[in-house]
Amino acid sequence: MLAVRRDGDRVSFVVRVTPRASASVVAGVREGVLLVRVTAPPIEGKANDAVVTLLSTVLGVPRGQVRVERGAAARTKRVSVPHRAAAALGRLTK
Repeated sequence: MLAVRRDGDRVSFVVRVTPRASASVVAGVREGVLLVRVTAPPIEGKANDAVVTLLSTVLGVPRGQVRVERGAAARTKRVSVPHRAAAALGRLTK
């Protein structure tokens, strides 16, 4: 199960990113961490942009409402989304 933390009107969770994958997909959950694969390389923030785009699409929220809170230069990141996206996040990780 994905470990989700509520921060005011947002929820945050940890994402483990695999850049340069063959497809951009949410690959599941392992040990409370959301596994995400993106086709973008980890150069100049391209992988972060791809993660934000992918999560906004699958959660049904505008791209500007998905934030990388910590770990912009690392594979493991803390991401936050509006609280209303928590239901979609729950369906996504089942």
